[in-house]
Amino acid sequence: MSHLEGFEVVPIGITKTGAWTVGTSDVEELQTKDRVMPEVQMREAVTLALDPAHRGEFRLSDGTLHAKVDVIFPVLHGPFGEDGTIQGLFELSGVPYVGTGVLSSACGMDKEFTKKLLKAEGLPVGEEVVLREHRTLSAEERDTLGLPVFVKPARGGSSIGISRVERWEDLDEALALAREHDAKVIVESEIIGDEVECGVLEYADGTRVASVPAKLLDIDDSEEGFYGFDTKYLDNVVSAEIPAQFEQATLEQLREISLKAFDALNCRGLARVDFFVTANGPVLNEINTMPGFTPISMYPKVFEASGVAYAQLLRMLIEQALS
Repeated sequence: MSHLEGFEVVPIGITKTGAWTVGTSDVEELQTKDRVMPEVQMREAVTLALDPAHRGEFRLSDGTLHAKVDVIFPVLHGPFGEDGTIQGLFELSGVPYVGTGVLSSACGMDKEFTKKLLKAEGLPVGEEVVLREHRTLSAEERDTLGLPVFVKPARGGSSIGISRVERWEDLDEALALAREHDAKVIVESEIIGDEVECGVLEYADGTRVASVPAKLLDIDDSEEGFYGFDTKYLDNVVSAEIPAQFEQATLEQLREISLKAFDALNCRGLARVDFFVTANGPVLNEINTMPGFTPISMYPKVFEASGVAYAQLLRMLIEQALS
């Protein structure tokens, strides 16, 4: 993205402690031998002006103007990044930004409300129980869900804090892990089927299109046994079949449901919709309102297979935000 023709890119980083800093596009600087994942390091503090009269201005700690931008591309995951929080900050500042708005981001991040909105539109979702505070599953809920189940933070990202539970004796440990990341926990029945991802892209004129779907392969070969954090980012064992080789009717159904899910959450710009394709048809798993844009990320891959190259995809998203 640092060499996107026709645009001057101004990288801004956010450290693990939440400090905003002048960023870098040098991947080698972000990823050193002692860090498994790239990590933003503090360089020089920077702040975004919240006064729309100074729209898009980033200033250094001494008040010097670092840059004035026309649009922000918030390639962020997890709390404060894709939960509506930073989107609200951009709304206050009056600067256009890529991606969906405050409410859609918040609902897309919260698995409870994602499913409530999808159910309200009659879309297929799996069985789940929402556990607030210190509550655990009742005997009736255990019977309804069956085993195995997946225990997840309700408002997490990148599969952090998720456990697959095969014995009820292990439930408390899984709940404790999930609650390290969120006081509200979701417990879902396991769904048997192929894991499939489909991208949605909105053009500047409001037209929305769904990509060809991708089917994830070799997930069972990972140490986690499911599409968890290590499997996604570290193990390098999962590949994908793009386009997924399903019957034409199933492919059309996946794309149609993806667009309906996009509209159900009132999304804007882009989203990645995740499914299980079961013997009885597709079941929605979740929606990601700011999917990854790394070289191994699925969202740019499915659109490349749909005829939209990476640079063109970025340009279209920026144009949609500016519109």
